Amino acid sequence: MRLFTVGPVACYPEVLVEMSRQMYSHRSDEYKRMHSETVELLQNLIETENSVFLFSSTGSGFMEAAVRNCVQKKILCCVNGSFGKRFAQVAASNGKQVEVINAPLGQPIIPDVLDDTLLKLPEIEAVAITHNETSVGLINPLSDLADVVNKHGKLLFVDAVSSMGGTELKVDDWGLDICFSSSQKCFGVPPGLGMGSVSDEALKKAEKVTNRGWYFDFKLWERYQKSAGTPMTSVVPQIAGLNRILKLIAEWGGKHRYFELYKERNQKIQSGIISLGLSLFPQEGYESPTVTCANAPANVNGASIYELMRLKGFELAKGYGDVRETTFRIGNMGYILISDIESMLETLEVCLSEITV
Repeated sequence: MRLFTVGPVACYPEVLVEMSRQMYSHRSDEYKRMHSETVELLQNLIETENSVFLFSSTGSGFMEAAVRNCVQKKILCCVNGSFGKRFAQVAASNGKQVEVINAPLGQPIIPDVLDDTLLKLPEIEAVAITHNETSVGLINPLSDLADVVNKHGKLLFVDAVSSMGGTELKVDDWGLDICFSSSQKCFGVPPGLGMGSVSDEALKKAEKVTNRGWYFDFKLWERYQKSAGTPMTSVVPQIAGLNRILKLIAEWGGKHRYFELYKERNQKIQSGIISLGLSLFPQEGYESPTVTCANAPANVNGASIYELMRLKGFELAKGYGDVRETTFRIGNMGYILISDIESMLETLEVCLSEITV
């Protein structure tokens, strides 16, 4: 089965080899060296001097950590898809007061709307933004939105689960206080590792917030980072896998070449979709670089396209949330070859001819 999912994705062979090595203690010198090196490599990738923590969780764990550590009462969540909704749900489930900006599905969060909302809600402590909304295949204009948040002096939390590693992130230049991702997306590593950067300002806010919990307590992680790496047992194989892919990215020509690879693959998929007579769901100009969300043909359930492609050896992704019946998605993350894309598009053409007869 060739994977064009939105996570977990196909893993790089070199990563799987690295992860197959015999286990060693997360308190050993070998692990501490690898942990420290991985943190530095990730800092370079996302252009930050902020602390970087490696959680034994998925990105949703980091999402909850942001809310528990850095919001005492009130947060503003920007929602234009299912994962923006998740941020709001996580905040509410942790007892926070949640305000929401809702953009129509397929459309980006608009900086002017965010600006007006923050003017009306000065008590907001932090703003949560989903950089790349995989449910609808849309990327939000993060740098412009960050400018607005920084102007108002609020903390900024960024869900970069499906964008980190696949497109540019300038954490320090853009003023992102918390920016997190997961191993099973653009890095082509198995799931189980959540990683993210946390600014000094966010760490200072955490000192004043009560009921931060223990497992994701930023202050606890900050203390252990200086000596032992993590407060508890690490997912050592996943961290080894992340370390390997970050080194491979450098060997392949650096991060901008890696981002170009994503762009090339994505353009091939999207142009292929259009050549088959289909259209893309998100507003033009805001298409995701890592997942394509396509409108299913009229009177065709998107899930039926997914099921037929599976029978022919290709796993795409079903539509998600409010558009689950009218769309289907094609991921562009992890270990995918151009020849795989060509075969997938040829098979999709066959499936469409069969399903629309």
